[in-house]
Amino acid sequence: MKYDIIILGSGPGGYVAAIRASQLGFKVAIVEKENLGGICLNWGCIPTKALLKSAQVYDYLKHVDEYGLKAKAIDKDFGAVIKRSRNVADAMSKGVQFLMKKNKIDVIDGVGKLKSGKKLDVTDAKEKVTEYSADHIIIATGARSRELPNIPQDGKKVIGYREAMTLPSQPKKMIVVGSGAIGAEFAHFYNSMGTEVTIVEFLPNLVPLEDIDVSKQFERSFKKSGIKVMTSSSVESVDTSGSGVKAVVKTKKGEEILEADIVLSAVGIKSNIENIGLEDVGIITDRDKIIVNDFYQTNIPGYYAIGDVVPGPALAHVASAEGITCVEKISGLPTEAIDYGNIPGCTYATPEIASVGLTEAQAVEKGYELKIGKFPFSASGKAKAAGTPDGFVKVIFDAKYGEWLGCHMIGAGVTDMIAEAVLGRKLETTGHEVLKTIHPHPTMSEAVMEAVADAYGEVIHL
Repeated sequence: MKYDIIILGSGPGGYVAAIRASQLGFKVAIVEKENLGGICLNWGCIPTKALLKSAQVYDYLKHVDEYGLKAKAIDKDFGAVIKRSRNVADAMSKGVQFLMKKNKIDVIDGVGKLKSGKKLDVTDAKEKVTEYSADHIIIATGARSRELPNIPQDGKKVIGYREAMTLPSQPKKMIVVGSGAIGAEFAHFYNSMGTEVTIVEFLPNLVPLEDIDVSKQFERSFKKSGIKVMTSSSVESVDTSGSGVKAVVKTKKGEEILEADIVLSAVGIKSNIENIGLEDVGIITDRDKIIVNDFYQTNIPGYYAIGDVVPGPALAHVASAEGITCVEKISGLPTEAIDYGNIPGCTYATPEIASVGLTEAQAVEKGYELKIGKFPFSASGKAKAAGTPDGFVKVIFDAKYGEWLGCHMIGAGVTDMIAEAVLGRKLETTGHEVLKTIHPHPTMSEAVMEAVADAYGEVIHL
């Protein structure tokens, strides 16, 4: 069984790479041990957004009177919410199945293990082992929820993101450990559904990778919504021997014992690089990542790696871009290395967060002289009319040359707005060019133009 390219893993890195390779004329196969689409489509990006949409609709219903409307007996069906999320995920996975057929990509079901000589064995559900070979093998095995030694996951009382999407019943109390995108989104979802949520973050601020202004606004919003926030704190141990969970939390003031039904551990991810034959082939790894060059070639010719198993942001859109870049380089097309300084990051809680480029602190550390502008959605006609006035857009420019160094947003719909900044930075757009680009009124996106105007002392609506 010989192919031009075999891809191990069918997540947003693997299946996108497979489709692009097929478009370029390669004979392609993809190996998947579970469901096409990987974690993103089945247990990550897509089903969580379905849950968050249900939470948003429920929140609208609870505040329907603010829009001049009336509704009685507002309630939720937690099981139906979970079921809807799973149905959305299943539909998306079937969509990937269709794309595989459309692009004449062979799907090999089973667990793949790399071998020397550009080969791999695939063990199917009946334990039958079949050997395949290819001119190029791309590793795209993704990642899973990372476990801390002091917070071992049992899948019932101490869970990861996967179990959080399919709980059989809604917990009354939940402790969320970690406030990155995964922790923040689940904290918001369960709080919106009526669960009493406490979020514990080791660092001094929630969403600690974001600009400090965004982190502070996000924390205010979470507290306003009723979420208990514990920053500069850590869960030291969990006791699951009783009917619920008792967590010992270390804070600046000492230790505190929290009781809950569920602890959700959202402290990052662990790359799936074990037991896939890396050692047998001689592929080098470092700090849980496969080492690759700018075009995802490992140290062994013919073997490549993309997505969460390589250094860089563990994001679906990054994995997809890496997959396309990898196969285009293999094909001989003129290929540009990915600019990892221009990767947008999004958190889909309420309020949403979106950012790209340098934070203010990073820009100062690099020695730039800055022009900073900020426009609050409380001054946006569209935001006020929509009933979503919380949040802002913050832009950061190099004062000397006008380079757009960073853009940071928090508020309703900002995950759909950030692409303007990503594209602008890609095209080396200056602040004055953004300022002179007419934005439609009334829209949330006007806030980008207004923030730039604020940076240059020309803001109209503040």
